[in-house]
Amino acid sequence: MSEQNPFGGMSGQYAATVQYGTPQQAGTNGAEGAGNADLVKDTTTAKFAADVIQESRRQPVLVDFWAPWCGPCKQLAPLLEKAVKAAGGRVRLVKMNIDEHPAIAGQLGIQSIPAVIAFKDGQPVDGFMGAIPESQIADFIRRVGGEGGGQDQIAEALAAAQEAAGSGDAQTAADIYEVVLQQAPETVEAVEGLATLLFEAGDSAGAEAAMARLPEGAKETAGLAALRARMALAAQASGLGDVAELERRVEQNPKDHQARFDLAMAQNARGEREKAADNLLEIVKADRGWNDDGARAQLLQFFEAWGMGDEATLSARRKLSSLLFS
Repeated sequence: MSEQNPFGGMSGQYAATVQYGTPQQAGTNGAEGAGNADLVKDTTTAKFAADVIQESRRQPVLVDFWAPWCGPCKQLAPLLEKAVKAAGGRVRLVKMNIDEHPAIAGQLGIQSIPAVIAFKDGQPVDGFMGAIPESQIADFIRRVGGEGGGQDQIAEALAAAQEAAGSGDAQTAADIYEVVLQQAPETVEAVEGLATLLFEAGDSAGAEAAMARLPEGAKETAGLAALRARMALAAQASGLGDVAELERRVEQNPKDHQARFDLAMAQNARGEREKAADNLLEIVKADRGWNDDGARAQLLQFFEAWGMGDEATLSARRKLSSLLFS
């Protein structure tokens, strides 16, 4: 290991001197529990054997030694967690508060924090001290956890981002997408995911900037095409005025196709897809030629933005077919 790494190449020394919990806690059941844990977790002196020693025999484990009063620890923690999550399960992160649990840090000879030590096969094999930059954290994880097979690593990270987004943790998902794009700027799925998160958070300008990061000549995915359609529809709906007023106009004059069309646009912007589709279908039914078949054309744009497998798309497509071919 490098001279800047005080932990590398010293696993034998630590193995001979450090006591990692009780034998019962270091047993098989503890290892199984640790294997099912999240990628980031806190540990104690008593649980260290299961959370770190046993788990490191399955995959590398990074131990972050920190304290609540430590400013650099607070700087490092979010960057470290972000990088670990972006690694897609190649490493795990275990955090130890040395104020509450000083024994392990003392036995390892840690004299300043933050300090991060990587364990493999039950032994400390690498580490660093201080709040290092994000790029160096990523390099450290690659060194400890391996390159992850290139595309396999990216796929794991994308899956982790999608899982985070699906559970409502948009910030973690965005962080992972950013890490992927730093390492593989040509990853269209990461651009799509990041831009979608930004757009859904109300940051259309940020979404546009994210999509501008696509390399020239990059293949347009169906997801990106759908996002562009959604953004275009949102822009069109932004100046339509009050929904209640549009509803009043349609109620007073059901043949006011422009008001009904604008209402459909506004309803779509509010996520009321079925209502939006029904209003456009009503125009098609009453006067297909209105505005050069504009209602049907707009409905097809809705389908593109919603996705071909969306329930609202499937339902409206069936209704449209009945109108056109019955």
